[in-house]
Amino acid sequence: MTNNKNWQKISAQIEQVTHQAFSIRSTQAVSGGCINAAYSIQSDNKSYFVKLNQLQLLPMFEAEFLGLKELAQTKTIKVPEPIVYGVTDSHAFIVLEKLSLVSETNKAQQIMGQQLAQLHKIKQAFFGWSMDNTIGSTRQMNNASNDWPSFWAKNRLGFQLSLAANNGYDEKLIQSGYNLAESLTDFFTAYSPQPSLLHGDLWSGNVATTDQGEAVIYDPACYYGDRETDIAMTELFGSFNASFYAAYNEVYPLHVDYSLRRPLYNLYHILNHLNLFGESYLYQAQNMIDSLLSEIS
Repeated sequence: MTNNKNWQKISAQIEQVTHQAFSIRSTQAVSGGCINAAYSIQSDNKSYFVKLNQLQLLPMFEAEFLGLKELAQTKTIKVPEPIVYGVTDSHAFIVLEKLSLVSETNKAQQIMGQQLAQLHKIKQAFFGWSMDNTIGSTRQMNNASNDWPSFWAKNRLGFQLSLAANNGYDEKLIQSGYNLAESLTDFFTAYSPQPSLLHGDLWSGNVATTDQGEAVIYDPACYYGDRETDIAMTELFGSFNASFYAAYNEVYPLHVDYSLRRPLYNLYHILNHLNLFGESYLYQAQNMIDSLLSEIS
């Protein structure tokens, strides 16, 4: 919750970037997230979606703002328009377009599959991104690299394993995880991924359908990497429906060995959940590491 003075500062920054008067008439808390406080703010004829967090987390909102901008510029798949980010006396904030969302349909999932495939065709010369961002509330390292296995070993698995070690998890997890990270080239003997623009945190909680029937993705953790990582995450916490995968593969078919790398990519998110939410994810993380190591032994 924030006070009227803070809302006035947010309103003033909206006016500054939109060049339109905006006087907040009402604020309403919105549920659904576990990281930020979220609100719908309303004037007489306009509304926005606002996320708030601690002042020191402004870089998280800056990265989200820039990620949404980069996704929007591709004109491939809809994202909420980012309006402004900044600080008040007590909070960091980001203001986004407020979308009217409805229940998803098979048609919307099909559209999402087609449009995500087009997004993944957007390339750059190296893996990584222009800045670090966050995955959940964890820092996500995006140091540039020309070598994908090295990028994944250092910036994804290695970083999460270092956090797990600092959090006191047992040596078996850490050592076996580093053994896996040192052997990643074995998963790429017949496959050379290109640096595709990724959403980066593509699970069912970050996708929706507008009341106009448009597929929309939000809360990105953007970088350029193997497109299989986005697809793998769609299967981690309950798969998207069959029409999504069929439509994606029609536009941009996945490599025949994708299923071998899927647990490698999803291990990153399970390790992140271990570091964020505790040891209930420890068994799953260790089991995934052991299974992956058995593939290359």
